[in-house]
Amino acid sequence: MDQLRIAVLNAAHRDENTTRNFRRELDASLSEYDVTEGVVPDGFEFDAVVVTGSRSSVYWDEDWIETTKAWVSDAIDRGIPCLGICWGHQLLADVCGGTVEDMGAYEVGYSDIERTADSRLFEGISTEFTAFTSHSDEVSELPPDATALAENEYSNHGFRKGHVFGVQFHPEYDTKTARELVHRKELSDERLESVLAEITEANYREACEAKLVFENFLEYVRRERADASAATNEVSVDADANAAANVGHSD
Repeated sequence: MDQLRIAVLNAAHRDENTTRNFRRELDASLSEYDVTEGVVPDGFEFDAVVVTGSRSSVYWDEDWIETTKAWVSDAIDRGIPCLGICWGHQLLADVCGGTVEDMGAYEVGYSDIERTADSRLFEGISTEFTAFTSHSDEVSELPPDATALAENEYSNHGFRKGHVFGVQFHPEYDTKTARELVHRKELSDERLESVLAEITEANYREACEAKLVFENFLEYVRRERADASAATNEVSVDADANAAANVGHSD
């Protein structure tokens, strides 16, 4: 079977770690777009969309954010499966009718997260799992008819609405990305030292369980593509049968 075609909407303001991380985690043919420069795909010839993290907030009044929201909204209306990570999680929630707000705190480091519902996205992941987090905004209100999939004391950490999935945590992060991000943040010396001390190979290995969301999402997309192809073939066969039955007949 041909590789899946994935549009990666990169909102990370040219952080080279983002490109490396998503290319490693997504076993698919990736087309990457720097949405912070206002660049979105010309069309919708993709099997799925992935929206990355960002240091921006989805509620900021910036042209590139509105452009990204508009394109994503059209992709969702076309039934294209979408996965959002951190800022992408928040953007998808916003586009689907949810609410994103400053949560008045900053969650950063390896966090404990609890699954709150069964979902294909979390197949193989423990009910309580560890993942790297970095966010001060949250999805404070889920979109109408969305299902909460994961949470902790800080915020919602996962939701699904139809073909749209979001996770607040960062399953794609490696230790290099985590350390560089923490050094960029304005943290007290004490908190900086504490968070850096958490970024160990042991914690990273434990958090690798959360990477299954990528594999699970791609498997979901493969099934959706196969189902759509089967339905198209069935319609084609029925049309051919009807055409054959009408040969030689006239009104």
